[in-house]
Amino acid sequence: MTTQQLIDQIKKKQSFLCIGLDVDLNKIPKHLLKEEDPIFAFNKAIIEATHHLCVAYKPNTAFYEAYGIKGWQALEKTINYLNKNHPEIYTIADAKRGDIGNTSTMYAKAFLEDLGFDSVTVAPYMGKDSVEPFLAFKDKHTILLALTSNQGAFDFQTKSVDGVELYKQVLETSKSWKNAENLMYVVGATKAEFLADIRKIIPESFLLVPGVGAQGGNLQEVCKYGMNKSIGLLINSSRGIIYASQDGDFAEAAAQKAEELQLQMSEILSL
Repeated sequence: MTTQQLIDQIKKKQSFLCIGLDVDLNKIPKHLLKEEDPIFAFNKAIIEATHHLCVAYKPNTAFYEAYGIKGWQALEKTINYLNKNHPEIYTIADAKRGDIGNTSTMYAKAFLEDLGFDSVTVAPYMGKDSVEPFLAFKDKHTILLALTSNQGAFDFQTKSVDGVELYKQVLETSKSWKNAENLMYVVGATKAEFLADIRKIIPESFLLVPGVGAQGGNLQEVCKYGMNKSIGLLINSSRGIIYASQDGDFAEAAAQKAEELQLQMSEILSL
């Protein structure tokens, strides 16, 4: 999916919501554990209840890798289901990969080619030659970790190096990489006060913003400082939506939570 196609979907649905499919078998409704593939059964129900309210889904691959081959098969079934039944949905492999040379090429191939995701999250710590192999894939996006929502983000990301915070140096440097127009960036919703400075460096890029909902991020604050003329935001909510209920009505409850966010987004877009 191209950036323009994503923008078109945002305008059509009046939503820039991304739903994180972070499936923990200890948290899903107990009756699903009787299914042949409980993870996929859960994902399918969530997708069918919410796909009209969001523009993207983001499976965190750790929640699939943790269950071995069965988890990986559930991830494959989930992305295949989305690509076949809802091709208008933007898909993000939240894999946080990042290694040099051929290793990055193989990571990129796994998620962007073999599985067919539209994008993958990548850690920038090893620099240009760990990110450019991901950027080489046509009409695919690489979502670079810029300023994350966790407490430990302050250990390194905001440290000043030669008078400039490290995350700002990452943003500035990444613009010089080959196919940098295919970059998006992760900026945590709990770091909304940093968004004004971030937009000075990357005014046109899309930002994937986790942390709204269970982590306490504020949607209005994020939009105030982070939205650009093309919207430029994907707001992710995971636990706050998919675990709204652990009973038989879990999909309906997830849709209700998703709709609450979508309605707020629609209101913001109409201003």
